Amino acid sequence: MQSWPLGGSLISVAYTNTKMGIGTNSLYARLLRCSTTSPYWRSHTIQTRVPQHHTWKRTRTTVQSFSSSSLPTQPSLERRHQQLPNEANVVVVGGGVIGTSVAYHLGKLGVKDVLLLERDRLTSGTTWHAAGLMNSFGSLSSTSTWMRQYTQELYRDILPSETGLETGYMPIGFIELACDVHRLEQYRRIAAFNRYCGVNVSEISPQQVQEHFPLCDISSVLAGFYVPTDGRANPTDVTLALAKGARQNGVQIVEQCPVLGVVTESASHGQIIPKVSGVRVATTGAGSSAPEDQNGEANSFIIKTNKVVNCTGMWARQFGNACGVFNLPNQAAEHYYMITEPIPEMDLSSWPVIEDSSRCTYIRPEGGGLMLGLFEWHGAAAPWKTDKVPSDFSFGQLEPDWERMVPYLERAMELVPAVENVGVKSLFCGPESFTPDSSPMVGESPELRGYYVGAGLNSLGILTGGGLGHLLAQWVQKGHAPDDMDVTCIHVNRFHRYQSNPKYRHERVGEALGTTYKVHYPDYQLKTCRNVRQSALHERLAAAGAYFRSVSGWESPAWYAGHGGDPAAVLEKGGGHSFGREPWFDYWAAEHHTCRQAVALFDMTFMSKFLVQGRDAGKFLNWLSTANVLGGDSGTITYTQWLNERGFMEADVTVTKWTETEYWVMVTDTMHNHVLQHMHQRLRPDDFVTITDVTARYVQLNVQGPKSRGLLQQLTSHDMSKLDFRQVTELDIGLARVLCARITYVGELGYELYIPVEQCRHVYDQIVEKGQMFGLKNAGLRALGSLRMEKAYRDYGHDMDNSDTLLECGLGFTCDFGKSEGPFIGQDKVEAQKEFSKQQGGLFRRLVSVWVTDPEPLMHGGEVLWRDGQRFGDVRAASFGHTLGGAVGLSMLSTAATTTKEPINKTFLNSGDWQVEIANSLYPCQLSLVPFYDPKSLRVHQ
Repeated sequence: MQSWPLGGSLISVAYTNTKMGIGTNSLYARLLRCSTTSPYWRSHTIQTRVPQHHTWKRTRTTVQSFSSSSLPTQPSLERRHQQLPNEANVVVVGGGVIGTSVAYHLGKLGVKDVLLLERDRLTSGTTWHAAGLMNSFGSLSSTSTWMRQYTQELYRDILPSETGLETGYMPIGFIELACDVHRLEQYRRIAAFNRYCGVNVSEISPQQVQEHFPLCDISSVLAGFYVPTDGRANPTDVTLALAKGARQNGVQIVEQCPVLGVVTESASHGQIIPKVSGVRVATTGAGSSAPEDQNGEANSFIIKTNKVVNCTGMWARQFGNACGVFNLPNQAAEHYYMITEPIPEMDLSSWPVIEDSSRCTYIRPEGGGLMLGLFEWHGAAAPWKTDKVPSDFSFGQLEPDWERMVPYLERAMELVPAVENVGVKSLFCGPESFTPDSSPMVGESPELRGYYVGAGLNSLGILTGGGLGHLLAQWVQKGHAPDDMDVTCIHVNRFHRYQSNPKYRHERVGEALGTTYKVHYPDYQLKTCRNVRQSALHERLAAAGAYFRSVSGWESPAWYAGHGGDPAAVLEKGGGHSFGREPWFDYWAAEHHTCRQAVALFDMTFMSKFLVQGRDAGKFLNWLSTANVLGGDSGTITYTQWLNERGFMEADVTVTKWTETEYWVMVTDTMHNHVLQHMHQRLRPDDFVTITDVTARYVQLNVQGPKSRGLLQQLTSHDMSKLDFRQVTELDIGLARVLCARITYVGELGYELYIPVEQCRHVYDQIVEKGQMFGLKNAGLRALGSLRMEKAYRDYGHDMDNSDTLLECGLGFTCDFGKSEGPFIGQDKVEAQKEFSKQQGGLFRRLVSVWVTDPEPLMHGGEVLWRDGQRFGDVRAASFGHTLGGAVGLSMLSTAATTTKEPINKTFLNSGDWQVEIANSLYPCQLSLVPFYDPKSLRVHQ
């Protein structure tokens, strides 16, 4: 038995070792001798577990806490009760960095009567043990990059100036290491985009890396990506500065005040979504265990409010459930870092943070030594408390799994070998919450009006906390997302209910954590929680050689290896994923050319379909739609946009009129919940309308290409030549009845078949059998993407978002300004922008097509456009145009910030020398306001 002093308490560990080579200086032994004098170590009880295969004995280790982290006692709750107001304008729940940031920014915006309630102490959840990295480099999202940049400015300049409190911000620099060719390519692409966004990142040599961080072993380093103004901050100091700034702006902050849930008003007055009317806080007991009567009212106190912001971190899902919001699928997982003893004769205080994702580590100075942070690969990270995070968990840490972590630590030490010769202060393990797609949950819940969420930060809470708080505070103040920031990829409404299932969260969270340091190949697919949603044709598509990708949970073919082919073997034989031409490139090209020259078959079952019925269904949809959806006969399809009241984009949909009281709304899978929320929130008191999700009732097969009419004519008695563009009819195919729409998303003559699930296999077999004489091929989403990109067809959530207007996206043709039933939502704003454009000779912001004339480089999105030697825009979405013979994409250009403010028109595009930057190289490109392929749509209307 050996004992070491532990900052005033005593740690005792008993161990024996019967394996040779594990002595007192081994990594295992050094970890066992961890001193916990570091400020990051404030745990209560640690269960020490050591590798069983080395026959170490186990012992329970008890550490007395240095902090008062128990939940409030009854007297303290009663005192808090006396401080509480009877009502508030906004109640923020959670006192970590996100909650205090939201409260601070609400105060700065002038929002009155803001109340922040924290169940225990500020920072007591996960904020207190965050590493505090502050790197602006690393994202291909303009929103995330802006949040990082603003957060740095807030911590570095604004908060110290306003509050007199330092945040611990140290601009010591940040270096991302590229230690293999794939990461080098990835970081070069990211660096180009980040420079366009204003990040001062430069690519430096391995020797320069070592000059900045002398202890770094550069034997495997190919390059570093260095931002001198990045660095670190102190999470606790940041939070306290935000709290002080919030108080200075009138925000009331009450600690040790558990919130039990919300009070809601039942859906009424035509609204079908309930609304927040108050929060219920505990007045006795602790946490969510406060006793209640059958009505849930005893021992609690109601504060009236119309807006609640859930900033409860890893408790967000549980607090959401308590409030009737069930679609917040964040999950806590174990997250590790190790802190060393001081390194003798070396002043590390000004050394930069270095990060090597190939070794799953970041390393930064800490207390004269180093902190080695770890992100586990391959889904190894252990989920924590998938059932329920304890309500009394504060300033706590978890039992380290040393056996699992030693290989990661050994890899990290390869980068800084000097660490092997110094002592270890602590191996820290604490919970951190992650979402299924590694993006945060932000915005108003579609399940409860006035209920906002800011949680699921995926270890980026300190890094983006200022920007996220700013964004969400605007959202709460105005009741809508900021019009100048794309929120489509972070909106909380993107998730589906099954993603909150315990099994889903348990399996996905480790992989989500692991993707943080994975190479983000353009076609990489997550492997956990797959085959949850399948088309009824799944087995037939698999037999045809489909390589499936997850599309909002649906298994949908990306490409086909041919009947009986093994797509996994194709990938493996070709060396796996890359940023260049992957092994399946030729399969993709063949599918693309088949659609252009013959006929291709796409399974599009994942497309969302809503049946809108009732006396007022047509009038309601016509009000939402820029186009007139009432005017046509039954069976008419209308392509239209949905806008918000400020004239910005909300959805890109088609509306099919079945009868005067029945309509179909079709939208891309990623906008399923968003479109449903948009409809629900705009139902008016007297609307007699029902909305039903019918997505799963039908299999959708798209038959596309110049020979599609001939193929279908072989299958049906209906005269296909009489079915006009954007019309729907019912067909007989074999023994089945199907709905057939003449419409396309690839720029060719084509049809979409909506087949009852029970008849889909029969119809598919009929099509495949007859299709042989027409050269039919199954085609996947890669071909769909390249075909639609050549035709410049839009996709909301990818190349259009909520910061765009309809005219900027080139969709003015969808507008009917003279509807007899009255204007559509946002019509006055569209007309005003149209008049402004007329006066100025055009718009200063336009979505344009980009074509790289060199056939070699590939674009994946995020590439930077140059005009006359100056950065000018970025590519939002891209593919390879097999017909055009080069990469093709869509970019939103803007001259609003330039000195000349020229309208973006054909003359402007043709007068510039345009290039696109792809991984450190510039390539000539052409830009156009019309599609490069078939700009007059002659092939569509043949």
